[in-house]
Amino acid sequence: MTLTAPTSSPRTLRTLQELPPRLPVSPPDAGATLRWERCAPERYVVWNGTRVIGYVDVVGAVFVVLAGSHYDRATEVAQTLVFDSALAALTGTDPEC
Repeated sequence: MTLTAPTSSPRTLRTLQELPPRLPVSPPDAGATLRWERCAPERYVVWNGTRVIGYVDVVGAVFVVLAGSHYDRATEVAQTLVFDSALAALTGTDPEC
């Protein structure tokens, strides 16, 4: 992958090229209790059983973890570069996990 932008410095381009790619995350196993699904190009909704426990926003190379059943009232609880760590942060906020 080559990034080109007329106003970017070589240092900025080098930094951007070092970021891990953010491809869509594979869906969970069919029988899993903890499930997630893309609900927008940059957002995943996460369920524990049938309850929504939070959201994971994809912001650049970072997964921003929001705990809560409603996106507009969810609280940021973590930022990570690893999707599994984002899920772990959400399960740590849910007393039923």
